[in-house]
Amino acid sequence: MSDFASTVRSLREPGNLFDRARPIYLSRAPGRLDVMGGNVDYTGGVVFEATIREATWAAAQMRSDRKIVLLNPQMADSQWASKVELSLDELMSEAEVRAFANGGPETRWTAYVLGVFHLLLLRWPERLHQGITLFLQSDVPLNKGVSSSAAVEVATMKAVAAVYGIVINGVELAEACQWVENVIAESACGIMDQAASVLGEEGCILPLLCQPCVVRPSVRLPRELRLWAIDSGVRHAVTGIEYEAARAAAFIGYRMICECERLPLRLDRDGRIPRYTDPRWNGYLSNVSTSLFRSHYEARLPATVIGDLLLAEEKQHADPFTQIRGNTPYLVRACTRYAVEEQQRIELFIELLRGLTHDPQEAGFRLLGDLMFQSHWSYTECGLGCEATDRLVALVREELGTGKLYGAKITGGGAGGTVVVLGSSGAGASFDKVVHRYAEQQGVMPYVFEGSSPGADNFGVQVIGADA
Repeated sequence: MSDFASTVRSLREPGNLFDRARPIYLSRAPGRLDVMGGNVDYTGGVVFEATIREATWAAAQMRSDRKIVLLNPQMADSQWASKVELSLDELMSEAEVRAFANGGPETRWTAYVLGVFHLLLLRWPERLHQGITLFLQSDVPLNKGVSSSAAVEVATMKAVAAVYGIVINGVELAEACQWVENVIAESACGIMDQAASVLGEEGCILPLLCQPCVVRPSVRLPRELRLWAIDSGVRHAVTGIEYEAARAAAFIGYRMICECERLPLRLDRDGRIPRYTDPRWNGYLSNVSTSLFRSHYEARLPATVIGDLLLAEEKQHADPFTQIRGNTPYLVRACTRYAVEEQQRIELFIELLRGLTHDPQEAGFRLLGDLMFQSHWSYTECGLGCEATDRLVALVREELGTGKLYGAKITGGGAGGTVVVLGSSGAGASFDKVVHRYAEQQGVMPYVFEGSSPGADNFGVQVIGADA
């Protein structure tokens, strides 16, 4: 906080970014570590999320005109536009905001920020009469599968809303940020990234039932256990074709199961995020039990189907945020099975961990680790695996005999990104061995995530007063 506040104060010098005569509102939103859950947030499953130490900071100040001035110096490192100026009047139209953000790779990042202003204009037009100067600073690594985009959205929304006197917290804040990513950034994410960034607690793991977002009591790791994460070095993107295809395949399977039971699908636009529903499972594939899926539906689903065949059927695709692409193979059976079985694995993981908090047992720790290994393999079956992340998981498995490391899995959307590792609190040497062996194989030392930090709601909004 002190370092960021000092940077912001330095930007209040004469002729610099901020005006000394107006208050500045500061917010902070961390990235997240997906311990279990990954791709069941969009199928209505439970996810189990921890915050990381790395976070995005936002400083916002009201202007006397209607300009929006964005400064994000770190974007220059990727040859993207680091400073953007436009008017509130240019953010009234959803299509215009998307067109500006997608005008080229140098402005792509602005979708996650300008979408916030557009949403606030839609919902609270009476509050947004003047523009804002916004400064962003982040140490959440990009494309590592730890939700750098959600951290930007949440930090921006929190600070900008405070400037305008708008109170938005908790699930409402998370859903608003998810809307920005789905509609403006056109990224088909579920709600887990934004909810973890908003609601996370330092030192705890947060269970969320994504129907659409029911917050369960946080779980603190037993003192005998510890979490780390290792970046594989392979870039991950939720906008990537692997993630989109896996998500679409799950909804294709859901639609086929509903057809088996002659359940009508209805597009529900009443909630924050539009979605299809049915009379039995309420639109959530993860509500189908594992036993029912294996006994009644699995054999009826095709292992793979090409998009052209699906398009020829002219049936409604049951997901508003993905599309069926003609030449894409969809792994329908595996992706549907993942949504069902992962739900059971997560529930088992959470309940087992709660019990181990009060009665720690080595056998229980090993079971937690095996559930993580199972989850990792399911990513591969869904087409979301990656040679580099498989290598990291294999290195962790080789350390099982030491009694120090218990399990590992790819996180988030998969197809690259980060691997989370569970081990004993005294497993530092075993973990370091994995990191160094991977570095030797890859020829570069990987980024390691350790520790956690409070979510945006727990941090709150800090104010640097006028003339301070």
